[in-house]
Amino acid sequence: MQIHSTAIVHPKASLADDVEVGPFCLIGEHVTIGKGTRLLSHVTVDGWTEIGERNELHPFASIGGPPQHLGYQGEPTKVIIGHDNIFREYVTVNRATVQGGGVTSLGSKNFLMAYVHVAHDCRLGSHLIMANAASLAGHITIGDHAIIGGLTGIHQYVRIGSYSMVGGCCAITQDLPPFMRAAGGYRARMYGLNSVGLRRHGFSPDRISVLKRAYDMLFRSGHRVAEATKLAKAEFGDQPDVMTILGFLEGTKRGICRSVGKDQEDEE
Repeated sequence: MQIHSTAIVHPKASLADDVEVGPFCLIGEHVTIGKGTRLLSHVTVDGWTEIGERNELHPFASIGGPPQHLGYQGEPTKVIIGHDNIFREYVTVNRATVQGGGVTSLGSKNFLMAYVHVAHDCRLGSHLIMANAASLAGHITIGDHAIIGGLTGIHQYVRIGSYSMVGGCCAITQDLPPFMRAAGGYRARMYGLNSVGLRRHGFSPDRISVLKRAYDMLFRSGHRVAEATKLAKAEFGDQPDVMTILGFLEGTKRGICRSVGKDQEDEE
């Protein structure tokens, strides 16, 4: 274990033998850090925080601080982080609230760029990219392989589906289904499939074609959501990707981002 002489590590913290703790880092009493993880300098890890293996935390990252929630009374809520994540400068990840389930969690192989904020009770998947200053309010869920653009703010309780992409400088106030892309100013809109991202992840042309047809039926046919869902189930019931979208739609509480018209969609 390499702990710089200027670092402060609570004697009850649990660190794997090969953890590196750089200058001026602070590690609290209830922290657990897995093997191969590196805290470069000026990193704070506090609260009831569990960090997995081979993570990299850059200067002034703050992990496990108390939630920015007026109802929080110091309860032992958690942050749980997987493996192989990168947290760049000034990233903040707050621990959860009791009301929200008690856990803020991140999966593995995520890249959080400078100034990203992850608020209390968020549940993030794996293989995510969050660009500079992307900010999540509380209780947000993001699926695997999603990309969130820089300077984007996401409203509390919103869900972002797997393989989706959100452009920069957006405000996301409603759920974005899997495989889609959204962009825009104060109220982001859906702009069709995240086709480039899907191709990069190995989706075949046929698979993408099915998703495009389902998208048109669900969001551009003019039918109400319940009727469009019924039609999509009848036509695409044997297509797992489409059924994933339909399951996501059935679970919405904040509603779904509205789609732009076909004439407004730029070609990818």
